[in-house]
Amino acid sequence: MESPTFDWQHTPAAVWRRHRSGLRAIRRLDPISWDDLTGIDRQKQALARNTERFLAGEPSNNALLWGSRGTGKSSLIKALLNRYREQGLRMIEVDKDDLVNLPEIVDDICDLPFRFVIFCDDLSFDVGESGYKALKSVLEGSLELPPDNVRVFATSNRRHLMPEFMSDNLKSEVRDGELHPAEAIEEQVSLADRFGLQLSFYPFPQDVYLQAVDALFPNVQDREALHQEAIRFATGKGVRNGRTAQQFYRQMAGDARFI
Repeated sequence: MESPTFDWQHTPAAVWRRHRSGLRAIRRLDPISWDDLTGIDRQKQALARNTERFLAGEPSNNALLWGSRGTGKSSLIKALLNRYREQGLRMIEVDKDDLVNLPEIVDDICDLPFRFVIFCDDLSFDVGESGYKALKSVLEGSLELPPDNVRVFATSNRRHLMPEFMSDNLKSEVRDGELHPAEAIEEQVSLADRFGLQLSFYPFPQDVYLQAVDALFPNVQDREALHQEAIRFATGKGVRNGRTAQQFYRQMAGDARFI
């Protein structure tokens, strides 16, 4: 495997490639900056505080960013790396299907003088999948404690990372006045519970969406016309979020009215 001799001094991020059985340096990092992200100030502050504690060697949590699509979850993780890479933060992206390799990945980095975030994007599990078991051991350890220099930051559209069915709720029961969830529900919640920091993301209200649009068009004079076009675009998409604002920018950036 490549990871024991990987040049982390000059490589801020890498991705695990199963066919290479090792890490590959990410050559073109997304340049998104912390200040580029609007409408999610609460989430930014919480994640920054947790990350700064992690970098300082203080108690910190694994983080789950969950909620509606296109609301900035993945962008926030990318911006986090750009903000803290000079302070020793390093990031490894691991696909859900490769989580079985997570213990080996962690073994190779646990003694290095950097602070590593394992980034799992768009994480969720279907019924019958077992990859989450390796993730559980890294989140909270087994006989061996998880390393102090590794945290897992994941994004998901599912709050509990697993599908939830009405039939599971029907199997719950009340005994002696106490609610006892069904085993399926306990299994669903147990994985998400291992993420001590859970940040929720929701579609933008219209004023926040327009703030995101304004940030992308700082020099436009006719704000009313810009907002009318932005609202029309979002209505056609059926959702208001940061991704919609970015897509509107890409479509309208060459329009003479908005230069």
